[in-house]
Amino acid sequence: MKIKSFLAALTALALTGTPAIAQDVTLRFQHFISPNGAVPAGFMKPWADKVMADSGGRLKIELYPGMQLGGKPPALYDQIRDGVIDGGWALPAYTPGRFPETEVFELPFVSSKSAEETSRAAWEYSQTHLAERMGDVHLIAVHVHGSGIVHTKGEPITSVADFAGKKLRGPSRAANNLLSAMGATPVGMPVPAFPESLSKGVVEGGVIPWEIVLPLKVHELTDSHSEVSGDRSMYNTFFIWAMNKDSYNNLPDDLRAVIDANSGLEASAWAGRAMDQGDAAAKEVVRGTDNAIVMMSDAATAEIMAIAETQIAEWIETMNGAGLPGQEMLDTARALIEKHGK
Repeated sequence: MKIKSFLAALTALALTGTPAIAQDVTLRFQHFISPNGAVPAGFMKPWADKVMADSGGRLKIELYPGMQLGGKPPALYDQIRDGVIDGGWALPAYTPGRFPETEVFELPFVSSKSAEETSRAAWEYSQTHLAERMGDVHLIAVHVHGSGIVHTKGEPITSVADFAGKKLRGPSRAANNLLSAMGATPVGMPVPAFPESLSKGVVEGGVIPWEIVLPLKVHELTDSHSEVSGDRSMYNTFFIWAMNKDSYNNLPDDLRAVIDANSGLEASAWAGRAMDQGDAAAKEVVRGTDNAIVMMSDAATAEIMAIAETQIAEWIETMNGAGLPGQEMLDTARALIEKHGK
């Protein structure tokens, strides 16, 4: 009799629409590099752990590095949008021209050398200038990496003249345009392809931040590493950490609130900070090798900056031609970087 009463109570509870058991949800997030990279180790995993803890164990976040769920890095945004994965880490520059508003942070000497500072600026910027373009995904965080470094076989690059004739890997349209303007031959490719291209002689070097050097073993395939002087990065790259909109919207209210509490300005800063910490750690390891690490002179940096001004002016014209407020976007990005730099 007691069993019948218990079953009747459960049936009544079900008919009221009140869940008898809290809903558990598993979300699959994918990215394109090693789990040992600065952002996977310093942001993605800790972020996932915090989300799972904050949900009381009801949310489970599965992280799949190195495109384990299939596809190539340029497809990540569409995988998120289409629900192939619940979320992931995408690099808009891998599909040149598709997300022009993000390019402002990739322009030469616009971003601070602090990824954390610039990532805070990038999040604020995204709330106005990316709301429409990326409205088909749910943004959790946006960020940049730290200072872009030139890594080469042979002697280090110390002046504009040293770029001439070199085949160098580049990550984005903005970086490739700058390399080309300095006389190099840019070869665009996702970062996972860089080590093989180096080992096969497809390129003689390339531009990446310090943090990814160790996971890709670039320091074992190159001899020299060159940085520009000053407090601005020679180039940068814009990243998003996002969810499929249905995966986000279909969460129970309390679990959606957990995602919200771990999104936005501070999550973006967290990802940028992971980049900064990864830069410092990787540079220290490379210091312990026979590789040369050089800081370009102020004069050499100024020469690159002069070339960069032409590139920036051309970008503004391109944006204006596409019906976008190029100068306004640049001014906004610079003002936000200045704000968060203080």
